Amino acid sequence: MKLVCKSCEIDISNVLTELNDISLLKEEMEEDHIPQGYFLIVNEEDKVGEKGKVIINMKDLINSKHHPDGDRLNGCCGLDGLDGMNRVCLNGHEIGTEKSDCWMPHYIAINPNTTSFM
Repeated sequence: MKLVCKSCEIDISNVLTELNDISLLKEEMEEDHIPQGYFLIVNEEDKVGEKGKVIINMKDLINSKHHPDGDRLNGCCGLDGLDGMNRVCLNGHEIGTEKSDCWMPHYIAINPNTTSFM
């Protein structure tokens, strides 16, 4: 399975497999939250505002760039994602939120309203 932008159908992820063993998730600061090559659909409100979103490793995101609105790119050592979606596809459509600041585990929360599975 891979993720694509709903607006322009460009691939935005590598091929991914659903993560069934949640013991592989890491909560340590500055660590990859989810192993590379996997995705997880958040079913509980265990992450602030992430319920229903697709969590992937930052290394699995492709054909993407930072949001052109600089107000969405806040953080001290990376992006904290507290100011809305901060990643867009190469064609400029919003696709998700990068969480890469020093005080959090690192991942991309893909918005299911702007992306789809292929």
